[in-house]
Amino acid sequence: MEGWSKLSSSLNNINFAQAGTKFTKGFSSSVQATRERLGQVAPDEITELPQEYKDLEARVDALRAAHISMLKITKVYESETYDYPVQIQESLSEFSSSIGYNITSFAATNLKGTNLPAPAAPAAPPPSQHKTLPHALTRAAHSAAAIVSAGPAEADRLGKALGLYAGGFEKVATARLEQDAAIQDNFLHPWQTTLNASIAVAMKARQAVRVSRLELDAAKQSLKNANPAKQEHARLEVENAEDDLVQKTEVAITLMKTVLENPEPIKNLNELVKAQLLYFSVAAEALSTVQGEIEELSVAAEGEYRKSRDH
Repeated sequence: MEGWSKLSSSLNNINFAQAGTKFTKGFSSSVQATRERLGQVAPDEITELPQEYKDLEARVDALRAAHISMLKITKVYESETYDYPVQIQESLSEFSSSIGYNITSFAATNLKGTNLPAPAAPAAPPPSQHKTLPHALTRAAHSAAAIVSAGPAEADRLGKALGLYAGGFEKVATARLEQDAAIQDNFLHPWQTTLNASIAVAMKARQAVRVSRLELDAAKQSLKNANPAKQEHARLEVENAEDDLVQKTEVAITLMKTVLENPEPIKNLNELVKAQLLYFSVAAEALSTVQGEIEELSVAAEGEYRKSRDH
């Protein structure tokens, strides 16, 4: 009985008249939208929205498209490997090494104290490495320098040049990571927030205007087709729908203006450029220094080569 009393109380709290009105309005606006889409409504029977509203709509659409367009490309900065040449193969290799280490470690631990032979203690898996092109070039140059330096003495000059190149690109690699972190914090996250918050709120307000306009035009059609007994009720529905559309249009105009006047997108873009400029400046300075030193080695090597040819 107590359960039935709660159910009865809940049913009594429901405003069925209001719910029915909402359903009717929703159905009418859906029918109106379908008729407009099929070309069954004359253009002069579609309520014209203010020109200011339509101009703001176009500008917000352009702003939204600009945000989406930039995000499609700049989101690569969220992934460290966007310029890494062999990241898939190396990731698979690291994954396999990690699995092998974990299995061997598990077996070595759990077979202690049993009659089963325990495997040798596993070697620690290799430390993870940054997967960027500058880091890859640094590692490759260090490796090549070590190989060359182990050869004949005349190869020392090349080994030294490779070591200089590796040292220069080490600075570039560090700057690359700093650039990506700065772009994520100061451009990507706030840019995405503007799209998902401010612009999304304005788009939701515009949808409310669209629904309200459809409800008004549906109410006008009902008034046009109403019999004399229902004329007064239909006229009141039109007046209420007109008031609702005016109110929602004003709200949407205010929200769209707020979005368009927001200085954050330009500020965010400036942060993107600053991060990129700093990265390229560090890279230019590091490589300029290295290039000068390598050029001296190159000139010396070429001089020795020609001198040996003259004899």
